[in-house]
Amino acid sequence: MTRVLSALVLLPIVVGTVWYLPPWGTLALALVAAALAFAEFATLAAALGANVPRAVSGVAVLAACAALGSGRIPLDLVLLTAAIVVGVLAVAGGPPGPAVLRDASAALFPVLYIGLPLGALAAVRAFSGREAVLLLMVTMVVSDSAQYYTGRALGRRALAPAISPKKTVEGAIGGLVFGTAGMVAGSLWIFPAASLTIVLLAGLAIVALGMVGDLFESLLKRSAGVKDSSHLIPGHGGVLDRIDSWLFAGPAFYVFAKYLQV
Repeated sequence: MTRVLSALVLLPIVVGTVWYLPPWGTLALALVAAALAFAEFATLAAALGANVPRAVSGVAVLAACAALGSGRIPLDLVLLTAAIVVGVLAVAGGPPGPAVLRDASAALFPVLYIGLPLGALAAVRAFSGREAVLLLMVTMVVSDSAQYYTGRALGRRALAPAISPKKTVEGAIGGLVFGTAGMVAGSLWIFPAASLTIVLLAGLAIVALGMVGDLFESLLKRSAGVKDSSHLIPGHGGVLDRIDSWLFAGPAFYVFAKYLQV
């Protein structure tokens, strides 16, 4: 019941922001999600022994999200500055050792893992409209639901037992089939000029990458020895737990919407 109530609160906020507010509303929502997800990532990184400079890395995550999402800040400037600042901090941080590369990598990774994907979703809202973002949302929800119910009904073979024991090959196939079908059906309305072949291939890639994103975040959590990235959302875990599939699927959808659908 707690899980359902949380969804009933969050879903109208997300859908309402995307649908009724101008593009800046979606960007603002993406920035909030990026900040919360980064805080959870930094906690996971600390549990794995990595030292992430939260102020510097957090600002870089938000700057990358805003740069890609708004198109008004040079993204290359953000990425180059982040890399240089992290390098300077590494030089000033202490004596040489095996932790140097680990910490520097952990500081820069959330810029790519969290900031850019959420910025890509905000950018899609700006150049393709609210319907496009809604299509991605529906595709991911259909895929997740199909994975769950197909897995329960037909699941026999574990998909990635060391990472997520409950996921099955049969559930993944169900998610691919129904999620891609949802993407194709929605694209007939939202992207009517797009080639059916391109839409089909893009749908398969987006859904498959969503599954990989889910497994990747599960890998981080299992490596850190935790069940959820946080307890911020009752019944759901943390923000990172809710957007994990989006962080891999979103960039693929961005490429499709910007470069492949005409």
